Amino acid sequence: MATEGDRGAVKPLWRRLRTSWFGAIGALLVLALGAAAFVQWRQLALLNLTVVYQDDYVVLSLYQLEMEYLRFREQCRAEVLAPAAVDAQTLQLRYDIFVSRVSLLENDRAARLLRSRAEFGSALQRLRGFINRADLYFGEAARAPLSPSALKALLAELDALSDAVHGLTLNAAQHVAEQVTQRNMAVQRHNQIALALTGFLIALTLAFAVIALRQMRQLDERRRGVEQLAKRLHEARGAAEAASQAKSAFLANMSHELRTPFQGLLGMLALLRETSLDARQLAHLNTAQDSARHLLAIVNDILDLSTLESGHLELNPEPVDLRRLLGEVESPMRASASDKGLALNVSIDPAVPSWVHLDATRVRQVLFNLLSNAIKFSDAGGVSLAVHLRSADDGERRLRLAVSDTGIGIDAATQSRLFQRFMQGDERRSRRHGGTGLGLEISRNLARLMGGDITLHSEPGRGSTFLLELPFIEAAPPKVVTAPAPANSLSVHTLDVLVAEDHPINQRVLAALLERLGQRARFVANGSEALQATAEQRFDLLLMDLHMPVMDGVAATQAIRARGDEAARALKIVALSADAFAETRARCLRAGMDDFLSKPVDLRELNDLLARLFAHTSAVPRSEAPAAAPAASLLDTSVIDSVRSVMPPPRFAALLASFFDGCPVQLQQMRDAANASRGDELRALAHRLKGAALNLGLRAAASTAQSLQKAPDDATAQDQLPLVDQLEALLGDSRRECERGGLLG
Repeated sequence: MATEGDRGAVKPLWRRLRTSWFGAIGALLVLALGAAAFVQWRQLALLNLTVVYQDDYVVLSLYQLEMEYLRFREQCRAEVLAPAAVDAQTLQLRYDIFVSRVSLLENDRAARLLRSRAEFGSALQRLRGFINRADLYFGEAARAPLSPSALKALLAELDALSDAVHGLTLNAAQHVAEQVTQRNMAVQRHNQIALALTGFLIALTLAFAVIALRQMRQLDERRRGVEQLAKRLHEARGAAEAASQAKSAFLANMSHELRTPFQGLLGMLALLRETSLDARQLAHLNTAQDSARHLLAIVNDILDLSTLESGHLELNPEPVDLRRLLGEVESPMRASASDKGLALNVSIDPAVPSWVHLDATRVRQVLFNLLSNAIKFSDAGGVSLAVHLRSADDGERRLRLAVSDTGIGIDAATQSRLFQRFMQGDERRSRRHGGTGLGLEISRNLARLMGGDITLHSEPGRGSTFLLELPFIEAAPPKVVTAPAPANSLSVHTLDVLVAEDHPINQRVLAALLERLGQRARFVANGSEALQATAEQRFDLLLMDLHMPVMDGVAATQAIRARGDEAARALKIVALSADAFAETRARCLRAGMDDFLSKPVDLRELNDLLARLFAHTSAVPRSEAPAAAPAASLLDTSVIDSVRSVMPPPRFAALLASFFDGCPVQLQQMRDAANASRGDELRALAHRLKGAALNLGLRAAASTAQSLQKAPDDATAQDQLPLVDQLEALLGDSRRECERGGLLG
């Protein structure tokens, strides 16, 4: 039998063996962990490598290239089949997009893929060869006109490229599929190794657990668990922030991409309405149009929001007649309120000056949104818009515009999240009326961008009041320029002037002004005719309207400058438009224009323009203006006096009568376009009438026509017809005022 001493000697031996096993298992565990770490590192390196060198996006680029190639080829084929209706602008646009898709393949990652197979390089070389030849007609420095025979030759080359372009897409897709297969096999092998190592680690851990102290193991597991949790939380926070940034960028990009096909969809639906449809088909078409407009409104909201978030939205503050601005807001909103049986009251404190400095477009957008919401969520009573001044805590005066309603009211919990994105006050009404939940957030962001804010005061069952506060900057009213008197001679020598203007009234006004200044004038009705006229005859000056059929002023200017001959370089081109916004001026100058002349055209401004462009100092002497025309709110006396100074009263009276006599036909065309949802046609008609009204001094009618011209793409007939009715009433009032003032003879 073993003695007590023998048992005492065995215990230390067992302890030493246990320690050795503990060390050996620990060493094996460390080695296994190192192997697992190495495998994980290799797997991560492989995944990073696939991220760096993945070619999936090249397949998408090649697919987009093939789509743009097909669109350009079909456009060329359409132009060959119908040479009499050549749409050079659309053809140029399709070519530019096609060339841009080819250019996207000229980067290191795409080049690596294209070099991997000989057929890629051959196809790309053929594409570049075609572009080099097509640049002769479509490039930035086109050297030859695109004749029908040249277009047929280009179409033949395009047809020959069909197999090469399609082969690019198929071969690239096959190449990427092979990459994916290889990648999956490599990942599968690593996973098998990782699983084996995991099983080995489990066995070692169990052995280690038998030897290790339970308490130490528990403490160690707890510590590792806490550390792992903290790491996951940190990673989750980083991933959430990255996802938020990626989402904003994605929404901005996709909003832009979606607008173009939506415009095409609405246009095609409008054309479909003109065909013979039975009642059932017409009902289906109405549903499709309503759905498309609703989706486009959502995209526009997202676009506005992403533009605000990216910081690219710019303000254009200018002196604004506040009372006129409120009238422009009130008119369409009154129709919406009337449809629901609500009263709409707009009031302005007499202490508020008429002219203030602000961005009229953005203020109008915010007020439209607030009033629209107030009408939407009120079933009885009324809605009001009140404007007054108040003194802020810092002593500065603020302009406060309060929109109040008698609707359902908003509880405190809903108020706390009302200005958050995608949040709506009453979900049941939101489902009934629609909406994205972005309007209030966009409105508040716009208000803050203008240096103000929007706040809310509301109680359930007692209505709501939204307060828009903006910095108050008083502006001086525009100066009234005294009309120039006739002058016997001007120091500017006689010029050959070409005028591109599509409206006959505007043509007659400009003819009288140029005749008064002693200039020779020729008139054309669109940019295409202007382009042809400048090729046939040398002119000193071209007055170019921006909005014309066939070819607009900007495109015509670019085409003239692109000719590059001495006559095209020497020709002075001046934009002629009522859209005197900074971005419009900048776009004209970028196109190659020399100056900008706002409608209505004033004799002195035209004379000063001629003197400025042709290096002479012209002075048109001033004289006492004729008797003021009546009703300054309807008529612009300075414009009327200016026109009357360059033509006899009977001639001006005949011009006015001709304009008023043609208005009923134009108004009926506007109503037909509004009822048929032909927004582009309605805006074009409004633009033409606005230009003529401005040149004749019909201020109020021109302002309402401008509101019609700026109507959004998704405006309905119910939104536009009240403005057409208002325009008709103003034209009637203006005619009566002209008769009372003796302007019509």
